[in-house]
Amino acid sequence: MKSKIIALSVIILSIVSVNTLIKQETFYHPEFRETQRPTSFGISTAYAYPPAVGILTDSPNCLSCHANNGPWKDDPNTIIDILDKDTKKSLKQADGTFLIETKKGEQKTVLTVIGNRKNNSIPASYRNAWLYIDPNTIGKSSLSKFAPNWDVNLPMSCRLVGDNLKGYEDANITSLPMTIQPLENAKDAEISLQVMLTQGEAVKNNAKEGMTGSYFERKVKLIVK
Repeated sequence: MKSKIIALSVIILSIVSVNTLIKQETFYHPEFRETQRPTSFGISTAYAYPPAVGILTDSPNCLSCHANNGPWKDDPNTIIDILDKDTKKSLKQADGTFLIETKKGEQKTVLTVIGNRKNNSIPASYRNAWLYIDPNTIGKSSLSKFAPNWDVNLPMSCRLVGDNLKGYEDANITSLPMTIQPLENAKDAEISLQVMLTQGEAVKNNAKEGMTGSYFERKVKLIVK
C-alpha cells in the first residue's frame, strides 16, 4: 500500500512540474484568462470558447471575439435555413424570420442548414458555427440561454462543412437536428439564430486573427399552439 501511495504521489508531482514548466494556455479568447489559485496546484484550467455568447461571458454576439471579414455575404448564395425534420419543409416566412410551432409537452425536431452554393466564385466555408439564444437572457444567472420554459437539446454547434441533405446537392453545407419542447409554463418567444461561416484557425489569445468569418443573424419565433 505504501509503495502505491508513493508511486501515485510521484506521478502527480511530475504532472504538476511539467505543466508549470511549459505553462500552456488553452484558450483563444483573452477575456477568459484567470489567475491560477493556490489550490490549482499549477494545473491550467481548460476554457471552452464556442458558447462565449451569453454563457461564459455577457457578449451579445460572436463579433465580440471574432472579426466579420469573410467573403460570404447576405445574398442568395449564402444558405441559412431551418427545416422541419420530418417534412424537410423550410420554416422560413415571407419576412425572412423563421416560425416553429408546437404544442405544450410535444417535441419538435428541426434541421439547421448552413452553407453556400457551389456554382459561384466564393469558396466554401470550412467550418460553420451557430447558436440559438434569447437575447433577454444575456447577463442573467441562468446557464440556459434559450427561451425560458422551453427545453432544447442542441442549441449550438461548431461543425465542419460536408454534410449531405436532399435538396442541397448544389451546396456545401452543415446540417444538424435540434429538438425543442415547450414546458407547462412556456410562452411564445422570439429568439436569435447567430451564425458564422469561417475559414482558417484563430490565433491563440487573439480570436480576431488567423480566422476569416462572416456573421449573420436571423429571428426565430417560437409559438405554443
